[in-house]
Amino acid sequence: MPNVKVLNMSGKEVGEVTLSDSIFGIEPNESVVHDVVKNHLANCRQGTQSALTRAEVSGGGIKPWRQKGTGRARQGSTRAPQWTHGGIVFAPKPRDYSYTLNKKVKRLAMKSVLSAKAAEGNIVVIDAIRMEEPKTAKFVDFLKAVDAEGKVLVVTAENDSTVVKSARNIPGVSTAFASVINVYDILNAKKFVVDQAALAKIEEVFA
Repeated sequence: MPNVKVLNMSGKEVGEVTLSDSIFGIEPNESVVHDVVKNHLANCRQGTQSALTRAEVSGGGIKPWRQKGTGRARQGSTRAPQWTHGGIVFAPKPRDYSYTLNKKVKRLAMKSVLSAKAAEGNIVVIDAIRMEEPKTAKFVDFLKAVDAEGKVLVVTAENDSTVVKSARNIPGVSTAFASVINVYDILNAKKFVVDQAALAKIEEVFA
């Protein structure tokens, strides 16, 4: 079972925690992770794009000139696609890009990315992540102290508004709480910073 040092917010070691082998010690399945990331990105798509076809644009009800004898190409409407202000060929319409995946696939993908982070040594466990008031500068100092700079995902047990407000203006830093973490955010971050309460909740959910 992988062991990880537990740090406080000043970067000092205050203990050690043993990570669950069934969650943080499996062989990562890249194929499943790819499927889940693709599903996440598809589900994030708004699908609100829309354009008008030649049947929907205004005007063009009359034939612009007679069929023969003018020397010009035959035209049936001034709202055909080749005309200015004409309709769009195969115009995109609103659609839903989302689809579902098997729960077992999602769980395996989550265990795979967590195991990969543990194998790389990119999981940072904090005894407790708390901010008395929203202070970006103090949060930056905290991340520096625990050697978690760049792209970082900070996970707390519950939705802590002071932590969220302290971190939201720092480039590359995102926050989440244990019950709503997703594979894409973990994979996208270089460091996975989690407090002990959140870690216990993750192990309880995915055990």
